[in-house]
Amino acid sequence: MIDSVPVIEIKDLRMRYGARFVLNGIDLTVHAGQIIGYIGPNGAGKSTTVKIMLGLVQGYTGEVRIFGQDIAKAGPDYKSRIGYVPEVADLYDTLTAREYLTFIGRLYGLEAQEAEFKGLQMADILGLRNAFDSRISSYSKGMKQKVMLISSLLHNPDILFLDEPLSGLDANSVMVIKEILELLARQGKSIFYSSHIMDVVEKVSSRIILLNDGRIAADGSFEELKEQNLESSLEDIFTQLTGFDEHRSLAERFVAAVNEVRS
Repeated sequence: MIDSVPVIEIKDLRMRYGARFVLNGIDLTVHAGQIIGYIGPNGAGKSTTVKIMLGLVQGYTGEVRIFGQDIAKAGPDYKSRIGYVPEVADLYDTLTAREYLTFIGRLYGLEAQEAEFKGLQMADILGLRNAFDSRISSYSKGMKQKVMLISSLLHNPDILFLDEPLSGLDANSVMVIKEILELLARQGKSIFYSSHIMDVVEKVSSRIILLNDGRIAADGSFEELKEQNLESSLEDIFTQLTGFDEHRSLAERFVAAVNEVRS
């Protein structure tokens, strides 16, 4: 059940790089228990919004409140209730998973023994137990992604930001992670899920927010967006609202270049 008190409130958020507004008046309220598919073309402002909420980007105008606190005035304590998986992350790959997760847990205030215990439990469930004491440098991309997911959840955060979290994972792991996200949402966790894989966003999200040119172009459940835009898939809705309809012609030109024989 969704709590009536917002965990995130954003009012008239604007961010400019040079002469260009990356965010141009974002208003957004998020409640506990929502899985938000946060989507948009490259450059639409998704990453900037998230980085502002994480306190990684300054210089914005407007108001951002998390857990009722204006983050421009609050200290860093609110960040201890947030988990984050960036699209591209550099792990300390000379460490083992045990060492890395214990280190991350300590940063979040966990005792080393607790962090190690929780990390091992989650690693075991995700199929990493046999590699838990191997250096991360020997891991596949999918294994590293699992370590990142575990590290984002070690401290039991109330808000989780995930940017392409299923990258590199096998089909079985994808199904497990999707179930995990649904269970976390039922416990009242708020989850921002950003991905370019529309069918996954469509299935996992209870609410979808589409950014385009720094503004919110759509906001609602998948069923609501279907009714509003008279389209049958999120990919079609995305295409309609962003105005990008060149995918077929570009694909045809690309394949023509592949098949071209130079005389």
